[in-house]
Amino acid sequence: MTGSLMVQGTSSGAGKTTLVAALCRIFSDMGYSVAPFKSQNMSGFSYAGSGFEISRAQAVQAVAARCEITPDLNPVLLKPTGGGRSAVFLNGRRHGTMRAREYYAGFATSAGLRAAAASLARLRGSHDLVVLEGAGSPAEINLQRWDIANMRMAARARAPVILVADVDRGGAFAGLAGTLALVEGRHRGRVRGFVFNKFRGDASVLRPGFRKLRRITGVPVLGTVPLMDLRLPEEDSLGGGPRRMAWSRRNVSRVDREVGRLAKTVKESLDIGTIEGMIGW
Repeated sequence: MTGSLMVQGTSSGAGKTTLVAALCRIFSDMGYSVAPFKSQNMSGFSYAGSGFEISRAQAVQAVAARCEITPDLNPVLLKPTGGGRSAVFLNGRRHGTMRAREYYAGFATSAGLRAAAASLARLRGSHDLVVLEGAGSPAEINLQRWDIANMRMAARARAPVILVADVDRGGAFAGLAGTLALVEGRHRGRVRGFVFNKFRGDASVLRPGFRKLRRITGVPVLGTVPLMDLRLPEEDSLGGGPRRMAWSRRNVSRVDREVGRLAKTVKESLDIGTIEGMIGW
């Protein structure tokens, strides 16, 4: 019988990709036939196979798992093209270009979900273990109804979930507790453990927080992973950076109008005298 395990994160860049690659190699070393899986990935980094294209991260994970690199490892790939659009690859082949609203309303939970479910079923039928990776965070409550990369896939795979947080950025305790609180109640019990990633220093200083976090959430901390420079490609477009703006008269005027509207809103919403007192005017 095929087993499944899923790694989700409190945010993009938390370390999901690296942890999945590590788990794939660990289980492969133990003698299991392992495959990674990420139903939907947004990334500018891709791997071109023989007649197909998937995220480079899943190709790296496949090398760690010692399995064949196929479109099933990443059935939906979104490659940002600028202007709020992304090229959509379905089962390794270019399907078209879409804006976010079009993708979520007309594609994600129809063609995207069907492709993801079929790929997951094939992997589960041909491997002892499938290690799934989530996308972004499962607590994006504005997108949960269209999310085909996190808890919906965990439920289909009947997979326990490990939730990982980037402790180096700060806010990891709040991120873990807050993420769990915002996950839909029917899925919350799938989260079986927390991992603190990218830690520097003496991990014993975290232990009082571990105990309090378990009292608050009921979920144990499985451990910490040290900060390492592995130079794996960033996923979920995290490394994309902001779009450059030409400092033309038109663009400067546009920024000026936006700042003016923001200032007016703040003035109308708050007592300006209180604000002046706070900043010492």
